[in-house]
Amino acid sequence: MASTDEEIRMTIKTLASKGLAKRAIARQLSLSEGTVRYHLRRIAAQAHDGRARQVRRAAAHREAIAHWMSAQGEGALNVAALHEWLIREHGYEGSLRSVQRFIAEEYPPPPIRARRRIETPPGAQAQVDWAQFPGLILGGRRQTLHAFHMVLSHSRHDAVVWMTAEDQLCWLAGHNGAFERLGGIPAVIRVDNTKTAVSRGAGHWGELNATYRRYALTLRFHIDPCAPYSPEHKGKVERAVRTQRWAHDPQRRCWDSLEELQAFTDAAVEHSARQRRCPATGTSVWEAFQAERRLLAPLPILPVPFDLVASRRVGLDGLVSFEGRQYSVPFIHVRRQVEVRGGPGVVQVLAGNAIVAEHPRHTAARLVIDPAHYEGSGSERVRRPTPLGRLGTRLQEIAQMPVERRPLDLYAALAEVAR
Repeated sequence: MASTDEEIRMTIKTLASKGLAKRAIARQLSLSEGTVRYHLRRIAAQAHDGRARQVRRAAAHREAIAHWMSAQGEGALNVAALHEWLIREHGYEGSLRSVQRFIAEEYPPPPIRARRRIETPPGAQAQVDWAQFPGLILGGRRQTLHAFHMVLSHSRHDAVVWMTAEDQLCWLAGHNGAFERLGGIPAVIRVDNTKTAVSRGAGHWGELNATYRRYALTLRFHIDPCAPYSPEHKGKVERAVRTQRWAHDPQRRCWDSLEELQAFTDAAVEHSARQRRCPATGTSVWEAFQAERRLLAPLPILPVPFDLVASRRVGLDGLVSFEGRQYSVPFIHVRRQVEVRGGPGVVQVLAGNAIVAEHPRHTAARLVIDPAHYEGSGSERVRRPTPLGRLGTRLQEIAQMPVERRPLDLYAALAEVAR
C-alpha cells in the first residue's frame, strides 16, 4: 500500500459513511474488495492492532544497545552495523528489521541541521562539472561526448565546452574554453572530486592533482573541492546540467562536426541567459553577467592544456632540455629554474607562473631556437649576449630568403664579410 494502514482505514471509514459501495471503495483506492470488507469489520468491532503492544525482541538487549549508541557520537547511525555487532557479541537471533523498529521507538531522531544560504559576491566563484551524452550522432558516427560546464555562482551565467573525453588535457582545455567565453577568471573554482582535480582523498583534506594545481597557480585562481557526497555544495552547476538535458538536449538531432555543435550550444546558452532571471539581482542572467564580467580577473594568455610538466634550469646558452630536445628561453632567465610544460603540439616555458617562451612540440629538429630570445636589454644579474655581428646578420638574411630568390651578389658580399 502507498499509505499507512491507519490512513487506509480512515479513508475507508469516511467513504463508507458517505454510502459508497464496498466495490467502489476498493476500485477508488486500488484495493481488493476483501481488503475493504476486512477493515470495515475491524472498525465495526473496534479492534486494535496487537502488533503495537508486542515487546520487541531487541528489547532484551536494551543495555547493550545503549552502550553501543553512546559510543557512536554524532553522525549518521548505521543500524546494520549494530545488528551485526549484536549477533557477534551477544548472540542476537532477531532480524535487522526488529532492531530498526526498536531504535525508532526508543531513540528520537537526531536534530535536523539547518543549511546556511548565502549569495556569492560577483566575480568570486564559479562551479564546474561534467555531463556525459552517449549516443550522439557526430559526422555520421555515433559516439559519446562530454560537456564541460562552468557556472558563475553570482549571475548564474554558464559556459559549455564540448570535449571528446574527460582526461587531464580535456579538463584543462575545458577550463580554457570556458574562461574565454566568460571573458575572465573568477577567484575560486569549486570542483567535484574527479581525479583530474583531486588526485587522492576528497574535499578540503584531499590532495590536489599536481597538473591542475600548477594550472591554477598560473591563472591565479583558488581550487575549492566539494565535500564528498555533497552535490548540493555545487547545486548551481548541477542545475545547469539538468537544464541542458531537457532544454537544449543535443541528442535530438545529428551534427556534422564538433564545431557545429559548439556553435549551437553557445547560441543556446546566450538565448537562455537573456530569458532567465538572476535571483541575486532581479535582472536577467545576461544583464547580471555583463555586470559581473567587469569584476572577473583579466584574461591572460591562457596556458595550453598539458600532460607533462618538468622543472629545468636554463643554461648559459639560454636553452632548456625537454623530451630529448633543447628549446630556447629569453636570455634574461639564464641560470634560473623554470617550468616546462608539454601540451598538444606545443611546449610552453614558464617563469614565476608567467609564460615566457612557446615552441612547437615533437619536431624533427632537436634544437628549437627563437632568435628573438637573445635580443633585448640585460639586467644587473644577466648581461645581454654578444651581438651577431656582420657575418651573423648576413647569415640570418640568407636563411630568411627563399633559395630561388637569393641573388648571387649576396653570396659575394657574404664571402667578402668573412675575409
